[in-house]
Amino acid sequence: MIGEVDRLFLRRAVELAERGLYSTTPNPRVGCVIVRDGRVIGRGWHDRSGEPHAEANAIADAGGDIADATVYVSLEPCCHTGLQPPCTETLSRGRVRRVVGAMQDPDPRVAGKGYQALREAGIEVDPTELPEAHQLNAGFVKRINVGRPLVRVKLAATLDGRTAMASGESQWITSEEARMDVQAWRARSCAIVTGIGTVLADDPRLNVRNEAFATAGVIRQPMIAVADSKGRTPADARMFDGGARVVLVTGTKASGCHPYTEVVRQDGDTVDLAAMLDWLANEGCNEVLVEAGATLAGAFMRDDLWDEAVIYLAPKFLGDTARSMAGFAVERLADAVQGTIRDIKAVGADLRVVLAREP
Repeated sequence: MIGEVDRLFLRRAVELAERGLYSTTPNPRVGCVIVRDGRVIGRGWHDRSGEPHAEANAIADAGGDIADATVYVSLEPCCHTGLQPPCTETLSRGRVRRVVGAMQDPDPRVAGKGYQALREAGIEVDPTELPEAHQLNAGFVKRINVGRPLVRVKLAATLDGRTAMASGESQWITSEEARMDVQAWRARSCAIVTGIGTVLADDPRLNVRNEAFATAGVIRQPMIAVADSKGRTPADARMFDGGARVVLVTGTKASGCHPYTEVVRQDGDTVDLAAMLDWLANEGCNEVLVEAGATLAGAFMRDDLWDEAVIYLAPKFLGDTARSMAGFAVERLADAVQGTIRDIKAVGADLRVVLAREP
C-alpha cells in the first residue's frame, strides 16, 4: 500500500520522465527517484534508445550506493536484455529495499514480470497506476496493446471553422505564437503524416526548428510520411531538406521509385490509412501528428483513426465561401464525430483546444 508521500515521489519521477519527451522514441519516457531515510539521493530519466535507462542514471546520480533505499519509477522496471541490461538485475545488485511503480509496462516481455523478478529477489514492491504516468506514455501503450500509434490531428481554423479562402489562400490563419506551439507537438511525435495535396499546395518543411527541443544539442526529427497514391511528390520538395526520414506511401498506380526517399507501396488505387498506421507502428512510432488538408484530416476523423485533435482557433471569420476544417459530411446529428474537450489554452491571439475522441 502506498501513501501520500509515495505519490509525491512518484509524481516527481513522472516529471523527470517528461525530460525525455522529445527524444526517447521508440522507447517509453521513464523517470526515477531514489530515496533513503526520507532524502532524495538520486534522480534520473531515459534520454534515448540505446542509452542507459532511468534507473541506471538515477543510480549513477546517487554515486552507486542505493542499499536499503526506496526506488520510485514512472514505469515498471524492465526484466529483459535489450540494448541495455535488465533494470531488475541492476536494482537487485544494488540491494534496494523497496520499489514503487507508477504503472505496469504493457510490453509483453515485462507486463508484471519486472515486479515479480524484484519480489523474487527479496525486494518489497508496491505497484500503483497514476493517470499522469499513463498519459505521458499513451502512444507507447497504444502501440503495444493495439498495434497502432496514438494519432493527433492538428487543425488551424477561424472561429467559423474555415481554414482557407475559396482560392486556397491560407497563410497565415493563426498567429506566429500558434505556429511556434505546433513545434512542440512535432517534436514529441515519432512521425508527421501529410498528404500530397498539402505538399503540392504549400511545400511545407514539416520539421522541428526550435532549439528548445534539442537533447544534448541534437534535434530528433520525426519521420515524414506522405499519403501520395500516384507518386506525385516533387523531388525538390522542401521537406527533403530538413534532415528527416521521408517515406511516400503510394498505391498501385504510382510511377517509378522516387529518387530521394523510401516508397511503401500498397495494393489499391488509394492509400489505406489504417494500413499506413499499422506500418508506422511496426516502424516503432508511438505518436503520430497529422498535418494535412481538410480531405486527409477529415478522413482520419471520419474513419475513427484519430485519438486527439489539436485545434488552433483564430479570432477571425471568413464566411461560408471559405474552405471548411474537415472534408467529410454527415447526414444526421447522431452521426457527428464526437470528442471531449481535454484542454483549452490561449496561445498568442488564438485559442488552442485539445479534443479527445470519445470511444
